[in-house]
Amino acid sequence: VQLQASGGGLVQAGGSLRLSCAASGRAFSSYGMGWFRQAPGKEREFVAAIRRNYSITYYSDSVKGRFTISRDNAKNTVYLQMNSLKPEDTAVYYCAATPSSGSYDYVGQYQYWGQGTQVTVSS
Repeated sequence: VQLQASGGGLVQAGGSLRLSCAASGRAFSSYGMGWFRQAPGKEREFVAAIRRNYSITYYSDSVKGRFTISRDNAKNTVYLQMNSLKPEDTAVYYCAATPSSGSYDYVGQYQYWGQGTQVTVSS
């Protein structure tokens, strides 16, 4: 699976962005998908994940209620809608794919990673 993230940019605090992650390869619907982010000098951290079953999603406490993850298996794409953005959301955002179940908030669970897209939120 190859992943290509896009949609990052510069936005003011309180604004919105939608990230997309397009997957190539077979059987996209068989992968759990996640979004992680990494700010300068910090470790990569979990943001959100969605299971192969569309209805089950997971969020970090820091984004719950503001971000929404979704997927369109017909388009081989996963999205991250980010609302009410804060300066502390500034980071490079990565999408990732896992064929396994469970531990969706764990970096090591994911076998495939996109190249990252920069999100910068100004105050």
